[in-house]
Amino acid sequence: MRLLDRYIARQFVLNVVVLFVILFCFVVTVDVSINLRKFAKAATEISGGETTGVRHAVVTTLVIIDLWWPRLIQLFNYLLGLVMMGAMGFTCVQLLRNREFLAMVSAGQSLQRVLRPFIIAGIGLSVVQLVNQELIVPRIAPLLPRQHRDAGQPTLDVSKVPLIRDGNGRLLYASAFDPAEGTLTDVFILETNDEGRAVAVVRAPEAAWVDEAWELVDPVAETRSLTPTGFPVAPERFETNINPTLLRMNQYKGYREALSFRQIGTLLERPELLDEAAEAEYERLRWGRFSVVLTNLLALVIAAPFFITRVPTGVLSRTILGAPVLVTALMGGVLGASAAIPGLPPLVGVFIPPLILLPLAIAAYGAVKT
Repeated sequence: MRLLDRYIARQFVLNVVVLFVILFCFVVTVDVSINLRKFAKAATEISGGETTGVRHAVVTTLVIIDLWWPRLIQLFNYLLGLVMMGAMGFTCVQLLRNREFLAMVSAGQSLQRVLRPFIIAGIGLSVVQLVNQELIVPRIAPLLPRQHRDAGQPTLDVSKVPLIRDGNGRLLYASAFDPAEGTLTDVFILETNDEGRAVAVVRAPEAAWVDEAWELVDPVAETRSLTPTGFPVAPERFETNINPTLLRMNQYKGYREALSFRQIGTLLERPELLDEAAEAEYERLRWGRFSVVLTNLLALVIAAPFFITRVPTGVLSRTILGAPVLVTALMGGVLGASAAIPGLPPLVGVFIPPLILLPLAIAAYGAVKT
């Protein structure tokens, strides 16, 4: 049966690739049709003011590719579960149309046996997803939050850091943050008392992130209280959990999802600088990706009775019936892995969706008529 396994797995993976190509083309085409002027404007700035001609068209195309290729790599992780469901449906329809399921039953093979190549191929795709999440996406993370106006630029724009409180209760402000260099400009660090009033402040024209702390350039300390507290002398190093990664996460939506397991672990190694809510959120983000992988694989099993049948009858009705069930399972897995569950630690809470789907998957496996 190894030949049959390879045949089914090959058809399944081929359908996954085709569906991804179709979805990627659709997403990029819609975005380009809506934001073509923004892409053309970015291309004009890059080409030195040229607004027409073949060169401008080529630069515009390159700008579109530059903005979207990192987004598509990340989008692969988000859509894999849904695409695997669709690919499984298309593969089973092809097998039904050619009466190959019926031939398997006639040869004395159980239709439950058909699930094995789907699960093996799904595990392989899930490994690719995890490798992409852990090794590729973190390296291209600075490119992901870029907007259309940033297309063609290799890094994010310099932006202001609004007043932000760290795990020790100190406030940090900077007039400019350079994500590429990991530096701050015009830095203000405020020490506050229990009433929230500033009792001391440190000013520095520049700061750079070195060895898990901000190294301040020419810092100056001022006391704003009758009782000297806070900074007795201007510190040259400011240890805090507000690192460049955290600033990118706070300022650019979606950057948080680009962190690897190791990067999140580095943030969690200093619990004294994290409040309870932030620590729980990082834990859910850290382990939630594995919960989503398990959910995707269990959803493949749950889909079996809807797609694997002996004769090609009622395929449309089965698909219509199965679509809400499978989409609910996938979305429930994603939401359950990211939402806090009261009374449960994050490491346990993120795996609640797979635990709920496990008995459903066992029941679905037994429901395959053969």
